[in-house]
Amino acid sequence: MPITWSGILVDDANHPDDIERRLREVLSVIFTNRTDAIIQEACNLLGVKSLREWTSKPIGLFADHLKRYSKSRRQAPIYWPISTTNGSYTLWIYYHRLTPDTLYKCIELVQKKMADDVEPTIHRLRTMLIADEATSTRERKQLADAESLLTELREFHADLSHWAPRWKPNLNDGVQITACPLWKLFRLPKWQKTLKETWQKLEKGDYDWAHLALTLWPERVRAKCQHDRSHAIAHDLEDICEIKAPVTKKRAAKKAAKKKGIASDQGDLL
Repeated sequence: MPITWSGILVDDANHPDDIERRLREVLSVIFTNRTDAIIQEACNLLGVKSLREWTSKPIGLFADHLKRYSKSRRQAPIYWPISTTNGSYTLWIYYHRLTPDTLYKCIELVQKKMADDVEPTIHRLRTMLIADEATSTRERKQLADAESLLTELREFHADLSHWAPRWKPNLNDGVQITACPLWKLFRLPKWQKTLKETWQKLEKGDYDWAHLALTLWPERVRAKCQHDRSHAIAHDLEDICEIKAPVTKKRAAKKAAKKKGIASDQGDLL
């Protein structure tokens, strides 16, 4: 079974890394000849017609995943569905494979979708419409849907392009802080609200200990590190911190003993 090392799956039946296809492949390994029956049973239990319906709706797979990966007030989903405005195209990102190149890879997928699929479809349908005014209502709807999808993909591409050079994920920051700059790209209202609130706090400076804060606002964070030793330690900037490390009792005693030893040696010499 192939592994997608980039950690990015696509909710797109025409793509080799389609999430539904990957789910079917996993289930076929587990259940062999019973795969179709198991999938049908699962869909019945989930109240959906297909795995596609379950993965594509915000209240489906991701809502269940978020619930399972939440405890008390801590929410830490490791599979992230980022989507176009109406959720017509979704990329699933695996948190533990995030790198500074992840969004660039997402941009490549969106560009390929537009160039290889949506734009040719629009061109074909427009050509048919010009050549034959009696084009069916179905084809006119397909054209309208394709044009709408193209608009969404362009907006999605713009959002990803805005963050790609700025977003440097560091898993030590935790899921919410790492994901919060992308809050507009998530479709589940509950999770989007959580990330938006986290982003506002990050902007305000509440999480200046985070690596992402240093990446986005280096001057502000470095200035804070000069007067806050805990922040300086978090960012490995102790050399610019004006607050010296406190002297512990053990360290003070050792220093005093050392001084006493030096004084004793000097007395012996005299």
